[in-house]
Amino acid sequence: MTKNVGNIDRILRFVVGIVLLIAAFTTGLAATGWIFWAMIIVGLVAVGTALIGNCPLYSILGIRTCGK
Repeated sequence: MTKNVGNIDRILRFVVGIVLLIAAFTTGLAATGWIFWAMIIVGLVAVGTALIGNCPLYSILGIRTCGK
């Protein structure tokens, strides 16, 4: 896989992902159902793409935030 996510983008994705995961388990939103699962899924995708350095949506749209 070719990296298409730059360093600043990776840091932001990682931080937002971790915040979403922490918020999902600590804010008591687990009782509402779909909000809890949406936060978990978005958080995991954000952290995953940050760790891998590749965003499938960026690939489809032809976007690169990293240098060559």
